[in-house]
Amino acid sequence: MTPIAVRTGDNGWVTQADRLVDRVAAISRRITDAPEWPAVAAIGLGTAAVIETVVQLEGTGANLSIALLLALASTAPLAVSREHLVLGAGVVAVANLLSVLAYQWTTVAGLVALLAVIYLVGAVIVTGRRQRLKEAAARDESSRLVADTLLEHALRGERARIARELHDVVAHHISMIAVQAETARLTTPGLPAEGADRLVAIGDTARAALTEMRRLLGVLREDAGTEPTRKPQPSLQQLVDLVDDARDSTGASTRLIVHGLVGPLDPGLELIAFRIIQEALTNTRRHAPGAAVDVELEYGADELRLRVRDNGPGRSTGKSGEGHGLLGMQERAATVGGWLRTGPAPVNGFLVEATLPIPRPVSSETVAR
Repeated sequence: MTPIAVRTGDNGWVTQADRLVDRVAAISRRITDAPEWPAVAAIGLGTAAVIETVVQLEGTGANLSIALLLALASTAPLAVSREHLVLGAGVVAVANLLSVLAYQWTTVAGLVALLAVIYLVGAVIVTGRRQRLKEAAARDESSRLVADTLLEHALRGERARIARELHDVVAHHISMIAVQAETARLTTPGLPAEGADRLVAIGDTARAALTEMRRLLGVLREDAGTEPTRKPQPSLQQLVDLVDDARDSTGASTRLIVHGLVGPLDPGLELIAFRIIQEALTNTRRHAPGAAVDVELEYGADELRLRVRDNGPGRSTGKSGEGHGLLGMQERAATVGGWLRTGPAPVNGFLVEATLPIPRPVSSETVAR
């Protein structure tokens, strides 16, 4: 018989058989969720089984006592199905089987009880599987949240260190403004009083800004977990020493290759370029010990390009295995509007490549405008 199809809005065509199955499943769930259903089912089915046994075996000469015992055993264990499901299901199944073997039949109530315990066992198995899946999903979500939190903390610390270093550079510039303003006031012959007052104001403003900058640097050092240092921030002038140190520490070939017209750049840009190369060399020592490394520096008219390549076995660039070094390099490049790419080199090994825009110098005419 072909089931009748029923149109149900946007859900498509659903057969009456599907609707009936869903309804039966819903009713079954409501029944099994009721706390009193095992006892009620056991009493009802047990009574029905006893009556059916008496009716079927009356006048046959069969041992009625054993038949009644089997009838009760095939239904009554439903009463303990919540606490002892496996035991109850086993007794119901065995009692029905013995009834068939002994009398070539079993009660309808016994069969209903058997179907009920089979349903319960299946529901427990399915529910348990769903629960394990839910627990696994919850664990995965918890692990992801923990990893995201740790990553966010790491990024904050890295950004604090970057900001601290760049603020050191800015603080140096501010101090130079104060010094030059004071020097100009004292060494300029015939300087009008109004001009001297303006230079004094410039020096006072620079010193006030420097005080606030030092206060901010103290906070950034606390966030980054670093101690104050009087060493100047490195620049590309120390790049030769950095490459020499890398070569001496690993014993492997480490070359510095420079292209283009070398000239002084913005101190903040040189600091970021130096730190990216430094971190790339550190990662090479950590992940590809003994590998040869080429450090390339290319000066362009509008940008500075960096490439650090080793000939090691390469390594994963996924976030789960990259640590915080690559993320720190990406943060540094983004600070000056540049970009950084990391990944396997064209033939073998690992490549770190960055492009950093060179800021255009600000002319006095632009400032006046």
